[in-house]
Amino acid sequence: MTTRKALDGQAIALMVVLCFVWGLQQVVLKATAADIAPVFQIGLRSGVAAVLVGLMMAARGERMRVSDGTWRAGIVVGLLFGFEFLLVAEGLRHTSASHMVVFLYTAPIFAALGLHWKLPAERLGVVQWLGIALAFCGLALAFFGRSQSVNPAPGNVLWGDFLGLIAGVAWGATTVVVRSTRLASAPATQTLLYQLVAAFVMLVAAAFLTGQTRFNPTPQVWASLVFHSVVVSFASFLVWFWLLRHYLASRLGVFSFLTPLFGIVLGAWLLAEPIEASFLMGAVPVLLGIVLVSGGAWVTQAFKGLAK
Repeated sequence: MTTRKALDGQAIALMVVLCFVWGLQQVVLKATAADIAPVFQIGLRSGVAAVLVGLMMAARGERMRVSDGTWRAGIVVGLLFGFEFLLVAEGLRHTSASHMVVFLYTAPIFAALGLHWKLPAERLGVVQWLGIALAFCGLALAFFGRSQSVNPAPGNVLWGDFLGLIAGVAWGATTVVVRSTRLASAPATQTLLYQLVAAFVMLVAAAFLTGQTRFNPTPQVWASLVFHSVVVSFASFLVWFWLLRHYLASRLGVFSFLTPLFGIVLGAWLLAEPIEASFLMGAVPVLLGIVLVSGGAWVTQAFKGLAK
């Protein structure tokens, strides 16, 4: 397997850009939901991105590896990826983009837990376990600390938030599978193609089965499809899997807390979504927990430096 390294300036810069793009994607999905259902849009973007990845592989002369057994793990990550975004699409029907992005990006916590049991290089320390405890306390506050006066339909919002959290679990499981199977040494294009094809099939089928195939071709919808297909599903995911192949996954996750921050700010700015005090009371410890889980080694070194 490829030896992973600690983060450098290139990885940090790429992670900041990725976090902004991922924070924006939930907002754009929500903003265009009246003209194209999120489940249908994510399915279509996955199909377009799959074609782009296939064309890039053909231009490079790459072929899908099947003889080395990567197809088994590929099917698993494809199903997990499709399931994740099926939950995101359904969740956005009930909750805000800012809520969705916070719960979805708990993924590093679940990835760290899974990798702790699978890979010696990704063992969790005391600080990281404290971060996990803090994050779960924050989740409890975010779910159950809100008042009905803030949310006129708290049951529906709670359901959407729950779907976002389960989507985060699915994303974390995807990271564990990618890092602990033959996909860890497979080209990023191959890993991504498995996921995009599975997401296209699953989500377009779900859209037709649930009657969510509305498509009003406004300029905003076309712009959203281009953004999601080319920038999110093609470029950003390729960069993410390239980073996973070259850097420690738990170290990459330390910057993922920026995504919920971008999502909350962009949701309030572009969609005028309210930022409830009760939700922030839960979101803050969740974000701090993500930092401690993903950057436990950095935090420990910082405290040791201060103690000298």
